[in-house]
Amino acid sequence: MILVNGHMADTVSVLDRGLAYGDGVFRTLRTHSGQPLWWTDHYAKLAADCAALALDCPDEAELHSEVCRVAEAEQGVVKIMLTRGIGARGYALPPRRAATCIVLSARLPDYAQAAAADAIVARWCTLRLAQQPRLAGIKHLNRLENVLARAEWDDPAIFEGLLCDDGGVVVSGVMSNLFWIGHGELFTPDLSACGVAGVARTRLLRAATRLGIPTHIGRYPPAAILAADEVMICNSVIGLRRVARLDDVTWPVAGWTENLKIALYENVD
Repeated sequence: MILVNGHMADTVSVLDRGLAYGDGVFRTLRTHSGQPLWWTDHYAKLAADCAALALDCPDEAELHSEVCRVAEAEQGVVKIMLTRGIGARGYALPPRRAATCIVLSARLPDYAQAAAADAIVARWCTLRLAQQPRLAGIKHLNRLENVLARAEWDDPAIFEGLLCDDGGVVVSGVMSNLFWIGHGELFTPDLSACGVAGVARTRLLRAATRLGIPTHIGRYPPAAILAADEVMICNSVIGLRRVARLDDVTWPVAGWTENLKIALYENVD
């Protein structure tokens, strides 16, 4: 099911700024029994991203109702897209108006099902992410870098690609945030220059704090990943997955991913 501004529809205006410029934000979340998981975190991040781009964020209760309306009966995925709406040609912002709100559902992909493998294979991407602090952390609609990075491979055995910025510093996966364990401490890249700060990342950092695991956010070279005891990726659809192999480097199970996965889902809304 697809809702556009609360009504069943599958089209938007050709003058919509989301189409013309990627002028908007989005969220992708899992649902279970018709209810969104981690809703409080997702709405808070949506509101923060809207504020960063001066977009009007929908009322929380109304948006929650729309998400539940389109959600699959058992398990599924819901995507929320907010654009700045219709505007004249040109980059100048149109007069302030309510955002176009699109809410749509899809079945839970096979790679996110309970039966999917816990460990994944990854590769380094050749594409480098541009640094833009004004947009860093925001899940905005312009994701062309990710599209081009994902086009670098078609081997079904490779689940994810890892990205560095134009200075060679590790940032994230194409569709995920990145973590690794070294000497009992948790590390993740700093996203103040580029990359998306996902809800699963936020929750995992909180979970590590609850478990008493020291955490570090910084700018790290690829060598830091290769020296890790265990490497993980996460997003709101797949949860947390262990990276078993990255190109020619492999890691045995160290037990951290399973413990953090349990903590990630504690206190679910």
